[in-house]
Amino acid sequence: MKGQEPPCNNTMDTTDRYREYVQTLMRDRASRMWDDRITAETIFDTNSDRYQLVYVGWRRDKRVYGVVLHVDIIDGKIWVQQDGTEIGIANELVELGVPKEHIVLGFDPPMYRHYTGFASG
Repeated sequence: MKGQEPPCNNTMDTTDRYREYVQTLMRDRASRMWDDRITAETIFDTNSDRYQLVYVGWRRDKRVYGVVLHVDIIDGKIWVQQDGTEIGIANELVELGVPKEHIVLGFDPPMYRHYTGFASG
């Protein structure tokens, strides 16, 4: 009908919000890199909903390279595949209002996920 807005797709709105949260948290963490010899790079594949924070550089004569954070959004849930941070991105997401049942700790074995308080899968 003329003058009425189309119904909003809550799943899409939620996924868009989750994308924004994940990207903001990763950018913030990357901007707080304390070692000027190491670069914190964010890698965002918004088409496949895959997001990573990678450290790249040198510490003396040792190469530093590794994925610190890896998050995927799969079927409306945020899957934390890797988290090498102290606070934990899952906890930060909960603080932003993401329900625990929408966050899967993918780095935990499936048989133990139900003990975490987060989603099982």
